[in-house]
Amino acid sequence: MGYSNDLRVRVIQVVESGVAARAAARQFVIGDSTAIRCAKRWRETGSVEARSNKGQSRSPLKHHEQWLLELVRREPDLTLEEIQRRLLDEREHKAGLGSVWRFFDRHGISFKKKRARGRTRPACRRGGARRLGAGSGRTRP
Repeated sequence: MGYSNDLRVRVIQVVESGVAARAAARQFVIGDSTAIRCAKRWRETGSVEARSNKGQSRSPLKHHEQWLLELVRREPDLTLEEIQRRLLDEREHKAGLGSVWRFFDRHGISFKKKRARGRTRPACRRGGARRLGAGSGRTRP
């Protein structure tokens, strides 16, 4: 909850006086679920403070962290797909490309193409399809 403790205290006071949490939410123009969670937290813990958002890492790759970092240190030219394949083959862990990308992004490691490798496609089209526009006699759909 991104609300002040003062607002939480006022919501709890209204709820403790016998008003339903949903009615308190309407009174203070906050979401029903916010008032309900606030009141529940008060009943369970006696605290009006917001819960900490410093939770556990949800990364499915956390258990393979050292192995992954060592892998890209040894072989910096690997692609995300190759790393994904290695995870499955060597560590028997199936991970999506998004998970692999987010893991390395969190560690400040990117997989940019090197300039020395050259382009995989030409920079611009030459002699290919004509641009549609004024004077071409064609209209866009």
